[in-house]
This record gives sequence, structure tokens and C-alpha cells, in this order.
Amino acid sequence: MSKAIRLIVGLGNVGASYEGTRHNAGFLFADEAARKFGGFFSPEKKFSGDVCRVKIDGREVFILKPSTFMNLSGIAVAALASFYKILPEEILVVHDELDLPPGSIKLKEGGGTAGHNGLKSITEKLGTPNFVRLRVGIGHPRNKQLSIPVADYVLTRPSPDDRQLIEDAVERGIENTALIASGNLKEAANKLNEKRTSTR
Repeated sequence: MSKAIRLIVGLGNVGASYEGTRHNAGFLFADEAARKFGGFFSPEKKFSGDVCRVKIDGREVFILKPSTFMNLSGIAVAALASFYKILPEEILVVHDELDLPPGSIKLKEGGGTAGHNGLKSITEKLGTPNFVRLRVGIGHPRNKQLSIPVADYVLTRPSPDDRQLIEDAVERGIENTALIASGNLKEAANKLNEKRTSTR
């Protein structure tokens, strides 16, 4: 059994031009988690982000949406974690994942960054990669026979079909948030894998 989660971080970029883009899958999750658990975001300058507090199975959990751009996400995460004395192992970071198809969502403890600028920043600012990740599949442009650069692909909006698959995956993650937050990561991972994912 892993440590209980005290901080959920949804990664994304702020601003209307980024709303609904693939790179904002983490923001989508954070918004849905706040809605499910009755939280309301408010801007917190000292944490460089929007923060809400919720109760999940009786335990207080923070949900954070950094208001920095993606490549500076670690500033917000480290500031809040330091202030409330939250360990890296008690942090769940929800982010878009190129290596998973839309409709897929996977739980992972620690690991590399796979070139994801948000994860790079968080790893650097926390001084360790040992935080929990919830990876929301967005697909890779090469698997879709698209020549668009990866940096541009993640900042565009998915097709309606892919958007629905991403939303379905996020909803599956939300359904298992209480299990993840309690530290039952293996059971949560198994449940996330139960449904077949699309390869579109």
C-alpha cells in the first residue's frame, strides 16, 4: 500500500486559446475531480495556481491547476507541497500522454518524463521523480499518419471522436480517484485497465 494522496495536480496551459487542447487533459481531470468532490477553485498567488480543497473519504486533498505555463508547472507544485509539508509520494500528477491512445488511462509510480515539459519541471523542482502519475492517453501524431510536429499536435484540439475517448478515460479516472487517493494504487491500476481501450 502506497502513501495516501494529499495533492492532485492537473497539468495544462491557462488561457482561452489552450482550452480543450490535448495538452490540457490534466486540467480537464482537475475540473471534473473538483466537481465530483464538491470543491471550488480560487486563485492563490503564493502557489502560482488555482487551488481547491476537497474531502475524499474523509481526508483533505488539495487540487491544483498551475497558472504558470506547462514548462514551469513545478514552481506551483513545489510551492504548495512545501507550504503544507506534502511529500512527493503524496502527490498525484495528471497529464496528457503521447504514448497511450485516446481512451486509455494508466497509473504509474515515479519514472522518467518522456519529454513532457510539465513532468520535467516538477521533477526538477521537487528534486525527485518519485511522485504518482495518472497518464491520460492522447495518441501520437505518427500513429495517426500525421506529419504535424509533436509540439504543435499537443497544443491542438482533438477530433470529436478522440475528444469523447479522452473524456471517457478521464471519467474512468475520476471513478477511481478515491481508491488512488487512499493509496490503493495497485487495485486502482487494475480497475483502470479493466475496460478495453480504443486504438483510434
